[in-house]
Amino acid sequence: MAHPYHDVAIAGVFNTVQARMLEGHDSESIALEGAVGALADAGVDPRLVDAVVGNFAQEVVLKFSLGPCARVLNSLGIPAVLQAAQMIMAGQARVVLMAAGGAGLYTERASTAPWTRPANEFVVGFGLFTAAEFALMARRHMITYGTTPEQLATAAATIRNNGHINPQAVYRGRGPFTASDVLDSRMVADPFHLLDCAMTSEGGCGLVLVHADLVPDLRSKPVWILGGGSDSFGPAYQIAPVWEMKGRSDLIAGMVGRHAAASAFRTGGIGPDDVDVGEFYDPFSFEILRQLEAYGFCGEGESGPFVEDGQIGPGGRIPVTTDGGTMSFSHAGINAQQLQRVIRGVQQVRGECPTAQVPGAEVALCSNGGSGALFTDVILLGGERP
Repeated sequence: MAHPYHDVAIAGVFNTVQARMLEGHDSESIALEGAVGALADAGVDPRLVDAVVGNFAQEVVLKFSLGPCARVLNSLGIPAVLQAAQMIMAGQARVVLMAAGGAGLYTERASTAPWTRPANEFVVGFGLFTAAEFALMARRHMITYGTTPEQLATAAATIRNNGHINPQAVYRGRGPFTASDVLDSRMVADPFHLLDCAMTSEGGCGLVLVHADLVPDLRSKPVWILGGGSDSFGPAYQIAPVWEMKGRSDLIAGMVGRHAAASAFRTGGIGPDDVDVGEFYDPFSFEILRQLEAYGFCGEGESGPFVEDGQIGPGGRIPVTTDGGTMSFSHAGINAQQLQRVIRGVQQVRGECPTAQVPGAEVALCSNGGSGALFTDVILLGGERP
């Protein structure tokens, strides 16, 4: 039986300039710039694009004169990538262009970012906001397993140091950081200090997926989808997250992503031991620890010592979030920063990262979401066609 993504290659990836503020851009214009860059990276003529995926899909079709063209208004990172791949496998398209961007969204700089202030009575009424929701899940893990603030801070410092040396990161050159530096930053939502949390920024990106028949004509090395999946326990940021929340199985919200990762590993015919690099989504430091357990890189309650022992840093068992992630590279609105985990995974498998390249990386696991948002998406990327 053929692999479900046997005929799909990720052909091009691109990040625009990322910055705290991008003068002269809005979300659509920076997304279009990401699309142009991804096509150039792939070496694909725009006239070959027969499907566009993303919240600006219709605008891309118009601006690039692609019509008639399939368009899918899915902007949710990894699920959108998997949907694009499924379109190729189903024969609905041969070249799928994806673009995302965020600019001009965060204008009230004296307040927290708008996407951290969901207008829902059951959240606002209890004073919850994004950091507090994720903090609830972190505190439960700390109480249950003895996880320490120092272990969370070590994860944050590791990721921020990856961004410190990345010339493309918004927070390049701001380190190096120690766990003590993280703990010395002001408290935001116990146990999270300021440097445990993602930043806000602006930027865009693009990806191109093609049918495998087109691989010989590509400019860049193709990267293949080995597997993927999504877990959800409900709408993000509308109810307070609960660690032991259950649905139809025994899996709890505290381990959201475990089912998705297991499904991806089954599809790829590999396991955690085969993964060389983890481009984990990093909204808060604890989510790095939690994902290590959910995906099977260590046992439940073991992620704190695993991180403290240097296993997620350069030269460790599984280097994570190697570009600096949303803590240091970019947190461009809602859409682009999710696709950027996949882009970095592609760069790692290609061996083309400008910094923190993992030597010989052949398999990358990329993720979106987190326990405080009640969802996690996972995708496995490899250098060999499945």
